[in-house]
Amino acid sequence: MTKNSNITNSRQSKIACPTCQKQIIWSPENRFRPFCSERCKLIDLGEWAAGTYAIPQKHSEEDEVFSSMIEETQDSSML
Repeated sequence: MTKNSNITNSRQSKIACPTCQKQIIWSPENRFRPFCSERCKLIDLGEWAAGTYAIPQKHSEEDEVFSSMIEETQDSSML
């Protein structure tokens, strides 16, 4: 083993797959990182698509204005 490969190996760290918690090495060779497999990656994507995960946001006055505009548009289109 060469000196450079020792340095590379010592810099690789293990992390837990966010989906199944399996320990994996964080490296460029793992094309699914931070997941352990394509399966875990797709499970996570499905959770986002289903709305199980969401990024919290603060409501602003602008949100309320646009929401009321959308409601007015929907109400007038039903007439």
